[in-house]
Amino acid sequence: MKAAVYEGLETIVVRDVPDPVLEDGEMLLKVEACCVCGSDRRTYRHGHASIPPPRVLGHEFCGTVVESRAPEHIDVKLGDRVVMYIVMPCGTCPPCMEGKVNICLTRKTMAYHFDGAYAEYTKIPAVAVAAGNLIKVESDTPSAHMALSEPTGCAINAHGRLNIGLKDTVAVFGAGPVGMIHALLARLQGAQKVFMLAHPGQRLENAAAFDVDACVAVTDDGVHKDEIMKLTGGAGCSVVISACNSPQAQIDAVEIAARSGRIELFGGLPKSEPTAAINTNLLHYKEITLTGSFSEKMSDFQAAVALIQSGRFPADKLVTHMLPLGRMTEAFDLMDAGECLKPCIDPRL
Repeated sequence: MKAAVYEGLETIVVRDVPDPVLEDGEMLLKVEACCVCGSDRRTYRHGHASIPPPRVLGHEFCGTVVESRAPEHIDVKLGDRVVMYIVMPCGTCPPCMEGKVNICLTRKTMAYHFDGAYAEYTKIPAVAVAAGNLIKVESDTPSAHMALSEPTGCAINAHGRLNIGLKDTVAVFGAGPVGMIHALLARLQGAQKVFMLAHPGQRLENAAAFDVDACVAVTDDGVHKDEIMKLTGGAGCSVVISACNSPQAQIDAVEIAARSGRIELFGGLPKSEPTAAINTNLLHYKEITLTGSFSEKMSDFQAAVALIQSGRFPADKLVTHMLPLGRMTEAFDLMDAGECLKPCIDPRL
């Protein structure tokens, strides 16, 4: 079969690899869509300590079961179109025992510990099949849209801490695909106002096509913070989400948060600059709640699958480019240039 194989820094080669051979308990999917995650781009550009090459990346995928050696009692059958909850926790460490399997101490995931879905076929480990990690698609929602279940579930995990509702004004730093997902979720949860903040460019311009109240350009002189205060009558935002890899966005989030505000640090920072000089006095005097989130729980993923199939989530606006395997690295170039939201690979093209 054809696969896009990560072979080292800035090297992904599309080549023939052996067809997967199933062991007991495993399933084989024919991949129909695999969205490109920012973490894939970072691995391609900078490497990843947990992903030694060679490795097939790609963890946001949808496909059809074409071969199975799963036990009869498994609900997923041949011919079913499925998406996958990619986390395989140990089930016995302290976080797992508390139900926080997303932060399992020894978790394994697709595209990190097992080959992912930038390929014609991907093999699902027996442990994931047995745990019910494959979720059937019960609608005619396009596979490229269903592949958004994974990042949407991660955002839902974050929103579980924020309790956004009808009284809230929400600001989101970062107008990339994850930032837009956060904005969409905030609106669906009833937020009165949703503001997008990002550096000037195509992505900020594209954000205006979504259901947001204002798109504010982030500038080095900090005028964007004044603009947010004007938009909120001087109160600031009750919820601020940093959905980008900028330390300055995290610093600014504390400054534009309202009293008793909630801040979510969703975007990880580069290893070369992993700290942000936050004014902790503002946390103290404004009684701000600051939190972070990582990955998702099964319940978050299931909620994302249901939402995307509901018709209330504009996945068609998020998936902006469909590319064949042979143009895999072009997706990273589009992302670097800010010329897309979610590029998606369809190995059948």
